[in-house]
This record gives sequence, structure tokens and C-alpha cells, in this order.
Amino acid sequence: MIRLDIHGQYLRIMALPHASPGQAIDIQPLGSRLAQERSVALFKSVDLEVMRIVLMAGKAWPPHKVTGEITVQCIEGSIEVKADGVPHVLRAGQLLYLTGGVTHGIVALQDSSAIVTVSLRK
Repeated sequence: MIRLDIHGQYLRIMALPHASPGQAIDIQPLGSRLAQERSVALFKSVDLEVMRIVLMAGKAWPPHKVTGEITVQCIEGSIEVKADGVPHVLRAGQLLYLTGGVTHGIVALQDSSAIVTVSLRK
């Protein structure tokens, strides 16, 4: 699956089998495996999409908008989420909620992984 254009390149989110309703998903920190892992879509339903993003220090998701509300939860490392030009630094264990239509981008301050949840309701 190809997701966002990053400075002329495309970020690939691996299309793994999505979780089924009622199935537990491991979102523990990746630790020493972090550098070898890729961003993945954990599941997508009619109303909700949940992804685990993996970004190495200095890498970014460029600013973009989505229609629905989103949350970004830092699992490990630290990231900066810029929302409508306002920076928010998230460290492991912190979560940010954004309303739909907010321009936002993410920059990894350290090697990091995060859970991004997007409401797909229009």
C-alpha cells in the first residue's frame, strides 16, 4: 500500500493481513527490532483505520489533512506532530488528539514508532 508522498518519494505501508474483530494486536515497543520494521496498517474497517508508523530519527510524514478525527500515540522514541503549524512533542506513552481537517505532519526526533488512528467517517 502506498500512502504519503515524502519529498518526491512514496512511503510504503505494508499491507499485512488485518486484525479481525476481537483479535488482540501487539503494540509493545519494537526495541532492538525498530530499525528493521516498517510502517503497517493494523486494521481498517468502514469507520476506522489504525496504523503503526515507524520513523527513524529525522524522517518525516509530510503535512497533510484527513477528513476524520485522528489520534497519534507515541509508543517509543519521540516525535514532533505539527498541527496547523503548532508543534507538539510526544514521548513514549503520550497521545495527541486532532479534529478532522487539521493540517498535520510528523517528524521523528528519535527512532520511533507510533499508533495513528483515523476516523473514516465523513
